[in-house]
Amino acid sequence: MSGFFITGTDTGVGKTELALALTKYFAAHGKHVAAYKPVAAGAEPVEGIWQNEDAQRLRQVANIEQSYAQTNPCCFAPAIAPHIAARESGRSIALQPLIQGYENLAAHSDCQIVEGAGGWLVPLNATQDMSHLAVALQLPVILVIGLRLGCINHALLSVQAIKASGLSLAGFVLNSLQRDMPREKDNICSLKERIDAPCMAVVPWQETTKSPLMVDYLDMSVLN
Repeated sequence: MSGFFITGTDTGVGKTELALALTKYFAAHGKHVAAYKPVAAGAEPVEGIWQNEDAQRLRQVANIEQSYAQTNPCCFAPAIAPHIAARESGRSIALQPLIQGYENLAAHSDCQIVEGAGGWLVPLNATQDMSHLAVALQLPVILVIGLRLGCINHALLSVQAIKASGLSLAGFVLNSLQRDMPREKDNICSLKERIDAPCMAVVPWQETTKSPLMVDYLDMSVLN
């Protein structure tokens, strides 16, 4: 197992925090780890190059030398669906360059943490979505579930789609996004009962998803 593909039930559910935590964990355990965010939407110019904040953070924790372009080869300024951002900018998102970017990093690392954009079926172009990229990379998947009203349906549909793709669901993380969520414990129990994969963490509600706390809750033993 050379790495993991991180997806989520939605945008803003904590995928980057999990990707950062996993990258740090494997680096601390002697792995040469590459962090890869092939597609990102939402960026600011840095030294004349559009850069996404999450991709910057991933690059900083990877313990192999990789440029920003290697970390995030496809970046768009507006924080909107990637295929819409691509269309508005007169560009297109092709799968093969993203696969090649992964393979280039994999050739210089023994562990790769890949973070998708948005959810499992976020479109990349007219005929392909994020799941096509995940299938091409053939990495086991970890699903981040944002705990809030409606999460059970979103989570179970995502699990169904991941398994239908033929990929392995290595585990899932429950990340509380709603302060005082009604019946949160009941929702957690329902998800654990219905998802045939190990729960790696239940992360309590925080003021921001950009917190180092996720690593404190992860049970990495379930991946072994």
